[in-house]
Amino acid sequence: MTTSLPSGLRERKKAKTRAAIRDHAMRLFEEQGYAATTVDQIVEAADVSQSTFFRYFPTKEDVVVTDDFDPLIVAAMRAQVPDVGPMEAIRRAIHTVFEEISEQDWDREQRRQRMFLAVPELRARAMQQYLDTIDMLAAVVAERAGLPSDDFSARVLAGAVVGAILAAMPHGFNVTDRGDFRYLDDALDLLNAGLPVGPIRSHPA
Repeated sequence: MTTSLPSGLRERKKAKTRAAIRDHAMRLFEEQGYAATTVDQIVEAADVSQSTFFRYFPTKEDVVVTDDFDPLIVAAMRAQVPDVGPMEAIRRAIHTVFEEISEQDWDREQRRQRMFLAVPELRARAMQQYLDTIDMLAAVVAERAGLPSDDFSARVLAGAVVGAILAAMPHGFNVTDRGDFRYLDDALDLLNAGLPVGPIRSHPA
């Protein structure tokens, strides 16, 4: 008779393996350069097989490009009470996720974002990443409003949020300092106010 690991333990083991692969990959990228680092070197450093690597990251690019916080933001949006509007739900979800992550995970995220900004071939993936983010936000906005997942208005709202964040944050979606979130708050305030042009009362850093 065989038994399987409890779901919670199994998920923790998967998360630990994924984090270990990414940690070793980032160390190698920083030490010898992104282009010079191979998948073979990463799997050897992480002591995993190639099949395990590709189970977590379909390509070497995905080690850096994949945002592990997206599913957490979706879950935090779904947890908001129904009478919270879509942009406020997005704001609260982002703050909830990034205010609760550990310093270790914050450091990992900073390393990932620095690498993303530094490597041109990774920045070329940015447009697809933005489209994926719009899809993610639109689906949850539509779900909360009881609309079809492909609802046009939900997608336009999600696109407006993504565009506002890109325009307002110093480095687009790459948050280099926790204080950068004040720009996100300011951008969403402007959207909620109908995008008036003129001075705004900024959120404190």
